Amino acid sequence: MKKIKWVLAAVAVLGMMLCTGCRSGENGEIYVYSYGDYFDQEAIADFEDETGIRVIQDTYDTAEEMYPVIEKGTADYDVIITSDYMIEKMIHHKMLLEVDKKNLPALKNIDSRYMKKSESFDPGNRYSVPYMVGVSGIIYNKKMVGDVKIDSWGDLWNPKFKDSIVMPDSVRDDFMIALRLLGYDQNTSNEKEIKAAAELLKKQKPLVYKYANDSARDLLADGSAAIGVVWNGEYIYTKDLNPDVEFVIPKEGTEFFVDSWAIPKTSKNKANAEKFINYMCKAKVTKKNFDYLYYTTPNEAAMKLIEKKYRNEDAIFPTDETLDMCDTLKTLDTKTTDLYSKYWKEVKAK
Repeated sequence: MKKIKWVLAAVAVLGMMLCTGCRSGENGEIYVYSYGDYFDQEAIADFEDETGIRVIQDTYDTAEEMYPVIEKGTADYDVIITSDYMIEKMIHHKMLLEVDKKNLPALKNIDSRYMKKSESFDPGNRYSVPYMVGVSGIIYNKKMVGDVKIDSWGDLWNPKFKDSIVMPDSVRDDFMIALRLLGYDQNTSNEKEIKAAAELLKKQKPLVYKYANDSARDLLADGSAAIGVVWNGEYIYTKDLNPDVEFVIPKEGTEFFVDSWAIPKTSKNKANAEKFINYMCKAKVTKKNFDYLYYTTPNEAAMKLIEKKYRNEDAIFPTDETLDMCDTLKTLDTKTTDLYSKYWKEVKAK
């Protein structure tokens, strides 16, 4: 969901275009629609070799870009991967098929904790299967922040870090931070609370060096900024480039995401779609994809194959206590979405 290696993603899309006229695999094909570069291409090649099913891939940047494609039937994809709040929306609008769990023996590998978390947007886990999960937190350069203890979203309002703070360029992510700091629900529809969060973000804006998403990790890695907000899967990448960075989950709690596999109602090959999802749930395959992404895997069986130094890293595999402080972003009604948009425009215009 959160990591873009655009060169490889472009190669994957080019490969899809070149293969348009290719012969189908001996056991058919499936069309997969996913966030850009979200799994190891070797895993795809291995699936094709093992099953004889040809995988045709297409990618998108945001869940909002994906949604109308599926809604309007612009293309008939067999498998998609998308985020929790979008799964919830697609279930509500009856856009997904139920997965047949008897065709997913590898589903037993998924940690029950994450299956339970997924029920917040997919009751009964009827329509989706968790793939990768993660939490939002603060990454900071311990040399640049000096003796300041970083453990709260409030540290992003510290005047000491003026012109050295990186915030997400995202309405829901920024409001999540401000709302939690104020002690409010990150999915609130209360206008007074949303307005209060906007005022807090306005006060912070003069301190902010840059609002950034994928580039945030690079700004922290090269020392352009001292402190910023990133997803936990970016931590290993950033620390490999700069050993002085650390990652912390703020004491006020944070946003938790679950990216899941699902089958659109327009799927032309549900059987092969379930074979693909089951394959992606296998321990060795999940381990390969973890080594590619370094995001939290919800696959309990794969954990046994992952290097101990990663298994013991709380930034990558949050503790139960941390998970208890986390909530997913919920799909908001149109009126509430408009409120967030209105106040976000005020924040960015100030």
